[in-house]
Amino acid sequence: MSEFEPWDALERSAHARWTACGDGQMIWRLWGSGEPLILLHGGAGSWLHWFHVIPALAARRLVIVPDLPGLGSSALPPAGADGPELAAILLAGLAQVLGPEVDYDLAGFSFGGVLAGLMAATAPPGTARSLTLVGSGGLGVIRGTASLVRVRDKSGFERAQAHRTNLSRWMIADPGKIDDLAVAIQDWNSHRARFDSRPIGTSDVLLAALPGLRIPVAGIWGGHDHAVEGRPERAEAVLRRLCPGLAFTVIPDAGHWVAHEAPDVFVGCLVDTLSPFGPPRS
Repeated sequence: MSEFEPWDALERSAHARWTACGDGQMIWRLWGSGEPLILLHGGAGSWLHWFHVIPALAARRLVIVPDLPGLGSSALPPAGADGPELAAILLAGLAQVLGPEVDYDLAGFSFGGVLAGLMAATAPPGTARSLTLVGSGGLGVIRGTASLVRVRDKSGFERAQAHRTNLSRWMIADPGKIDDLAVAIQDWNSHRARFDSRPIGTSDVLLAALPGLRIPVAGIWGGHDHAVEGRPERAEAVLRRLCPGLAFTVIPDAGHWVAHEAPDVFVGCLVDTLSPFGPPRS
């Protein structure tokens, strides 16, 4: 029996779809049924950023989680691809996975929040019906100054310890939540991260994209999110200027990776956020 059998079992239970990405393909994993909810993971990550919350969300919705281009099991995007080009790849792929006129809710974590916002801004009318940003980049507010430990030149125990240090400095506020599973996810992701998302994540590319949205926008941030030096009000202030009807929730004791550190609270917040948005189109 594998030490991380729940990880393997959850992946085996997914329905996988593949769509074009650069010279290869990107993978989309689907669970559940009903109204589609698209979850986009963070930089240097994969679908595993959502591992803890997929089962609860899939009990309510059709949950669709891609590995973003150049990350996880997905191929690299074309050389020099920027945020809008990545969003275009995702929109084209999603139209194949769901069909061109099916509507859906979008939620994106960190780098995935940037791409979710760009997708919402350029999606065909009537398809993207809500946007939830989770510790998102692209707002020009990332101010974290944590020094991360180099991992790629390490192996075994030394590599695991480096992951624990980096998780503590950037991703997870409570050291007690940095368990073996979190380290294993971080290690799996880091081995497969070939696209450097940092220039996009630390940019302000969403400042021009969000004001034109005509759909509900929400934010969920950890109260101790290292990316904003524990001051989620920085992100809230920017978002309220761009999206006056914003619903913004802070999960007090969590860090940047809120869906892993506080999964039950996160699911409750996301479900509450999505519930006012109404049923899909008939």
